[in-house]
Amino acid sequence: MTSGPHSHSNPAPSLRLRLKPKGPVTGYVDGGWWPHSRDLAAELPELAAVLSVRLGPIQRIAYAMDTWETAPNRVDVDGRHVRMEGFRSQDRDTVAVTGLNGQRLSLLVVPPDAGDTAGHDAMMAAAHRDNADSPSSILRGARVRRGAATSSTP
Repeated sequence: MTSGPHSHSNPAPSLRLRLKPKGPVTGYVDGGWWPHSRDLAAELPELAAVLSVRLGPIQRIAYAMDTWETAPNRVDVDGRHVRMEGFRSQDRDTVAVTGLNGQRLSLLVVPPDAGDTAGHDAMMAAAHRDNADSPSSILRGARVRRGAATSSTP
């Protein structure tokens, strides 16, 4: 007996995100995000959709221009336009996500090419309730090594 053709599609990679528990704001970041690529336009719709549970509809996302591939001025998330704001002065290890209500989350960005253990450890440290370390300290502490894909700020 033979069966018909089967299509095997690779499932989309899952969102790698950890947030601090809701509560008083402490530290530099509110959690960690480990994107799969440096293509911000491809990575952000899923991130924004998930963060809208905590922030409500997302209004804008600020990022360090030198860390990402060229990004559009906006992306569509659940039928809404989310404004993208690239800055040369922003910490290359963070993105800031702001909701329509003004609430904001600052996320540590784990480089896409980080090793499994180091990437996981960095996300978990960033999401620890009492963590007040700077983004670069968190990455250093988790032994995240920057690959060739990560550009440095001039």
